[in-house]
Amino acid sequence: MSGETPRLNPINSRFRLQILEKKQLQDFQSATLEILEEVGIHCPSEKVRKIYQAHGAIVDPVTMVVRFPPQVILEAMAAAPRFYTMAARKPEFDLVLDGKNFYCATDGCGTETIDFETRQRRESTKDDVAKMAIVSDYLDSIGFYWPIVSAQDFPATAPLQELDASFRNTIKHVQTETVMDEKMARYAVEMARVIAGDDLEMRARPPLSSLICTIAPLAQDAGGMEAALVFAEAGLPVGFMSMANVGSTGPATISGTLVAADAEIVAAMVLVQMAFPGAPTYHSMMPGIMHPRTGAYLGTAPEGELPYVVGVELAHKWGVPTLAGIFGTDAMQPGWESAAEAVGPLMLCAMCGAETGSGLGLLESCTVLYPEAVVLDTEIYHRVRIDLAGIDTSPGAFALEVIKNVGPRGHYLGQRHTREHLRKIHFSELTAVPAENGGFRDPLEVAQEKLDWILENHHPDPLDNNKQAEISKILSAAQREFS
Repeated sequence: MSGETPRLNPINSRFRLQILEKKQLQDFQSATLEILEEVGIHCPSEKVRKIYQAHGAIVDPVTMVVRFPPQVILEAMAAAPRFYTMAARKPEFDLVLDGKNFYCATDGCGTETIDFETRQRRESTKDDVAKMAIVSDYLDSIGFYWPIVSAQDFPATAPLQELDASFRNTIKHVQTETVMDEKMARYAVEMARVIAGDDLEMRARPPLSSLICTIAPLAQDAGGMEAALVFAEAGLPVGFMSMANVGSTGPATISGTLVAADAEIVAAMVLVQMAFPGAPTYHSMMPGIMHPRTGAYLGTAPEGELPYVVGVELAHKWGVPTLAGIFGTDAMQPGWESAAEAVGPLMLCAMCGAETGSGLGLLESCTVLYPEAVVLDTEIYHRVRIDLAGIDTSPGAFALEVIKNVGPRGHYLGQRHTREHLRKIHFSELTAVPAENGGFRDPLEVAQEKLDWILENHHPDPLDNNKQAEISKILSAAQREFS
């Protein structure tokens, strides 16, 4: 509705699951340490190599490979905070990463959009980012917003344009993955400072976080790592993701790819702790499996679901929160495949205690936006959330007095208890929606109507005019520099 205030509705699982035994987790950590000590990581940034070397890593200036004695890794990671907060514009929408709640986000940085009106496939734009920020602001399944597609109509400053569209159209926390060099990062931090108000508030309640991808196998992106240092210096959470692919950029075994990916992530987190001990960081593992006939990246092959969950447990073994892989379907359009591939990772990651996860809204291995997909994914999200909340077995829930009053062959429809409690049951807004001519409507059609309704009727709390003006100045300066 117009003026309706969104809310957060995170998954709070009453059930806990452990995939790896303690010895298996220790074996993973030992294997990661062995890789980092004996093989190392390729690091093309001289600035980053100097930090590594100053803190005890062994640097080869010719090959640009950095190797790490195990104690160097363990001492650096000991400074990383296990819990912290990723803030929103309003405190009631802050993400408190204390292990109690699982907050989910849209998927990020897709490159194509199924047009909202024409339904034709095209390159994504800044306007798509803005519209989906509005939708994400409304949906209570979305805890934070990762710009879902790229602003390709602003090639020089796309990452900053995506942040502008996000900050103006949602009050929720924003996470970026496309700011991948030091200069761009400084502009992004300045934008976050405007949103927060000042440096102290930005550190206490960071409105922006950054996700930096590693390069598989066992390599780093120079610009990305230098950007990470800028974010960490400002007190903004910065995490690292590996998308190593079983059989191509990773070994042809699940565990081999996972341990190589873990080494990439840990080496990057270690840099942040060496440079700025105690800076908030997180671990994100989203590996895929190579299709043996085409070489394609498959994010949701049958054996590709557990690696996301193992990534959650590895993050916690290293003492940091996680950004878990959820929803990242390989389906070509919304339907049974996209739904089937979403449920398992979401439920398993929640039960293993993931703090955050991303993946709602994109198809074709996280590349194409079907706008209604985020509404469909919200339906799956709430089904899992309700399942994991468990069942109420309190004396009132057993309704013994009502059962006694109705007795054998009675009926509960006329009971006050029925009128009061039936309203508390969650019913889908997409499925079992009656059709005019009998039966039920197509959920895809209902989802599209729901999306249109949100865009027409939901108006996020506007960003303060002075802050809008300041961000516009920052964008103008960036446009002059990068053009």
